[in-house]
Amino acid sequence: MSTRILRIDSSARTEGSISRRLADSVIERFANAGEIAVNTRDLNDALPHVTETWIGANFTDEAERNDIQRATLAKSDQLVAEIKAADVLVIGLPIYNFGVPASLKAWIDLVARRGVTFEYTENGPKGLLSDKRAIVAVASGGTEVGSDIDFATGYLRHVLGFIGITDVIFVNADRLAVEPEATLKAAEYAIAALPVAA
Repeated sequence: MSTRILRIDSSARTEGSISRRLADSVIERFANAGEIAVNTRDLNDALPHVTETWIGANFTDEAERNDIQRATLAKSDQLVAEIKAADVLVIGLPIYNFGVPASLKAWIDLVARRGVTFEYTENGPKGLLSDKRAIVAVASGGTEVGSDIDFATGYLRHVLGFIGITDVIFVNADRLAVEPEATLKAAEYAIAALPVAA
């Protein structure tokens, strides 16, 4: 049985993108370990932003939605279906201005849906996508992962956990403007050591 991978690229660059390069390496690591099937979601293909119409459709009971509301949620439904169909998410995360790219934030807004990917219980929120793993390939010029100015990785870990994905590994190339060669070498070494068995 093949490992189903959902690859999510959020770099604005297609050529020379380090996060894309690292995502390539992560997927190659899985491919070398067994059969894989990869579905790619490139967030350079612009996603709609959440609007008042979208919110109204999302908070209308599914059985009561009209055609316009169903059409409004169609892209969100597609993105959620992509996650549900995957065993592993491989997310390319360039850190822009200390946070996640706007394209990735738009994706998050469209997939974090009450009753679909999470629910509220008497014990607090519960993620509904608990059978997934995520590997995040981080690229940054000088915002070091885990530092006081890193508002990207902690946020993404929290969001993934909120929808139920708590098995999250970060592969970091976070000193590219300072030590590019050593930074990339360390990231590739970390990828080579990734656990890829189911």
